[in-house]
Amino acid sequence: MARLEKPEDLENLRDSLREENRGFRLRIIIPNGTCCRASGSQAVIDAVKAEISKQGLEKEVFLHITGCHGFCQQEPNILFEPGNIAYCRVKPGDAKEIVEKTVGNGEVIERLLYVDPLTGERIRREGDIPFYKAQDRQLLTNNKLVDPLAIEDYIAIGGYGALAKVLEGMGPEEVIREIKASGLRGRGGAGFPTGRKWEEAREAPGDEKYVICNADEGDPGAYMDRCLLESNPHAILEGMMIGAWAAGAGMGYVYVRHEYPLAVQHTRNAVMQARALGLLGENILGSNFSFDIEIARGGGAFVCGESTALMASVEGKVGEPRPKDIHTVKEGLWNKPTVLNNVETWANVPSIILNGSDWFASKGTRGSKGTKIFALTGKIRNTGLVEVAMGTTIHDIVHNIGGASDGRAVKAIQTGGPSGGCLPASQFGLPVDFDSLYDAGSMMGSGGMVVMDEKTCMVDVAKYFLKFLQDESCGKCIPCRVGVSRMLEIVTDITEGRGTRAQIDLLKELAETIGQTALCGLGKTAPNPVLSTLRYFGDEYLAHVDEKRCPAGVCRPLIRYAIDPEKCNGCGVCVRSCPHEAISGQKKEVHAIDPEECRKCGICAAECKFDAIMVN
Repeated sequence: MARLEKPEDLENLRDSLREENRGFRLRIIIPNGTCCRASGSQAVIDAVKAEISKQGLEKEVFLHITGCHGFCQQEPNILFEPGNIAYCRVKPGDAKEIVEKTVGNGEVIERLLYVDPLTGERIRREGDIPFYKAQDRQLLTNNKLVDPLAIEDYIAIGGYGALAKVLEGMGPEEVIREIKASGLRGRGGAGFPTGRKWEEAREAPGDEKYVICNADEGDPGAYMDRCLLESNPHAILEGMMIGAWAAGAGMGYVYVRHEYPLAVQHTRNAVMQARALGLLGENILGSNFSFDIEIARGGGAFVCGESTALMASVEGKVGEPRPKDIHTVKEGLWNKPTVLNNVETWANVPSIILNGSDWFASKGTRGSKGTKIFALTGKIRNTGLVEVAMGTTIHDIVHNIGGASDGRAVKAIQTGGPSGGCLPASQFGLPVDFDSLYDAGSMMGSGGMVVMDEKTCMVDVAKYFLKFLQDESCGKCIPCRVGVSRMLEIVTDITEGRGTRAQIDLLKELAETIGQTALCGLGKTAPNPVLSTLRYFGDEYLAHVDEKRCPAGVCRPLIRYAIDPEKCNGCGVCVRSCPHEAISGQKKEVHAIDPEECRKCGICAAECKFDAIMVN
């Protein structure tokens, strides 16, 4: 493709690409992101490609390899367009039948359709699957339309049209007004108004300014940013270009988590393609706007997701935060004015410019506009990426989209990663927005959601996040370096039967002190998992301390395994499975567990088909 010298060239290219796409009667879409590959998608792609070639269908069927569509529980999956027919958990051995029947004859293979676990119904259309039906997919919907390695796909669906619109007739101040009017707030956790941040950077003195995309996604269980970068990297680049135009920046960086090699590969490829077309570099689309982007690999630490630590890492220094008395919009990267937004924030910008601020602001709540992507994991049927309008209740996300697991009641949800908190089922009527979650003692964070059932110990959950934060602390300030370690020691005592009521009081005091005195935002929010579990699950702490009992049967020092004589039929499975030879008994007679030999590994309970193993 030739270099695009003016906006008309972009429009002409888009028209020709759309005309080319009309030449195929069927499009086979197979997602191939990181999680898809882990489920075997590449083998499925190879098998389908071989069958298409074998049957001579290359000229009438387009095999479209895309990023993740979000329904991770059902991967590998295949989508057929037109028709919106979706196959789930496809195996390479299914390829021959798929190409012969579905591609060749238009026949739907019933056994490959999604099965509704509640009704047993087989659902043909992707849009009718409950997981998708209850969502409002504004950003994620483009994942199935774009090959992340092909800039042509992005241009064909309107990509870089927002950039052209800005450069043709919108001044920087007008762009900022539009972003401010949309109500877009940063999706990285703090929820700072995006337009205001751009405005402050533009007004800051100095000719040298930067924009940065924060893709250092470190929350356990969160992978929204990874998915967007892997699936549609050009949307993020276009958003950064528009932000740079508005703020007056000439250089940008995409700071990608070190553990995201596919995201790095796809983003680098996108940058090279944009440069080749003249969408990055000097005098973009014939304008006076010059801008370029480089990729920076993450420093491998959770704290590098904090703004000032991230900028230090880009500069080649140790990723440590600095005091917030000077804002990065005035003195950021190399002490120059800098705009830092996360992946999802940048990805929203092009559609706001194209569709208008009113369109974006029509979704969501008064203080939280638009949609938000969440990584929904834990004790649910349907794990994956979920995009909903701000203000959707936790209940709707957990039950209508995720689907609660069979047999056990949902007990809590953890939102916002290590900086967030745990909310009980009684709070599931809360709308998911920045302010409601904060008032309830949690936060939205970057968008991780972990669902927990009645077999989850909330004290143990607090211990897990404290251990994570202790390992990831940069160690620069005493409240975080020492305080989190002391909190972890107390919670460990509680889970191991050494806890006292005085320690619970001390734990709360420590948490509140750290929140007030830590250096950076990550340190200040480190106590949230403890404070939220104390607030909503204080009875579990008291059970551990007063009764030396773990109600969920998780904390090993406080539990004891025994065999229910009413349920044991002497099958011997537990005897054979116990690695410590702690179980004895004759065949067809009630067995017994020796508490002195039992190491409480739980294997016997997992193997027993008669629920005869009691956890006391």
